[in-house]
Amino acid sequence: MEKIKVLVVDDEKEIADLLEIYLISDGFQVLKAYSAKEGLRILEEKKIDLVLLDVMMPDMDGIDVIQKIRTWSVAPIIVISARSDDQDKVDALDAGADDYLTKPFSVEELLARVRSTLRRLQYLMKTETSNVSVFHNGELTIDYGAGTVAVDGHEIHLMPLEYSLLCLLAQNVGKVLTYQFILDKVWVNALESDMSSLRVYMASLRKKIEKDTAHPKYIQTHIGVGYRMIKVEDSTPSGQE
Repeated sequence: MEKIKVLVVDDEKEIADLLEIYLISDGFQVLKAYSAKEGLRILEEKKIDLVLLDVMMPDMDGIDVIQKIRTWSVAPIIVISARSDDQDKVDALDAGADDYLTKPFSVEELLARVRSTLRRLQYLMKTETSNVSVFHNGELTIDYGAGTVAVDGHEIHLMPLEYSLLCLLAQNVGKVLTYQFILDKVWVNALESDMSSLRVYMASLRKKIEKDTAHPKYIQTHIGVGYRMIKVEDSTPSGQE
């Protein structure tokens, strides 16, 4: 069985080498790049299954790297950064990252997030292949077969995790899904810190599908409980986080 290929992009050689040891010990094949440009070259030449990217690279801004990768690759990207501000996470996720890991982190958390991200991708692929119909809710359309989302006829570009969240809510339209249920389904092996990531992803998803995020039409927050996709014909003013 072919091993999963992980590309580590970090200008600090000691950290990249250490990550390589951890990943190899967990059964992954590892490629390393000590600059953003080298990482992009490897991605263009090799079939990479997942990218671990330090966004604080000297030769190119990390957000620009993510955006450039997303012009041709859908490989999951886990950002590794010393920046812990929520806005930094939002910027990385908006650019196309799949997860955000703040330094310093434990080996266990790193490996758990790598495995969790890969499981999310498997869940997404299963969702796309097991649904051949089209979901309609007001102006929102999800074409499960094509894996596309449109609002008022205009296609919306979603990241894989955002798409997974939207599909889960759509498949349970009208039902309140608890935070833990969503984490179990989409994050699979959720960590305690994933609760904040869920809120960040949900805020990002809302920006893309809601015309007025202050008065969401599709995704309603039940504070302290979870989220619900509203049937548009039953929609009422609702709150958000």
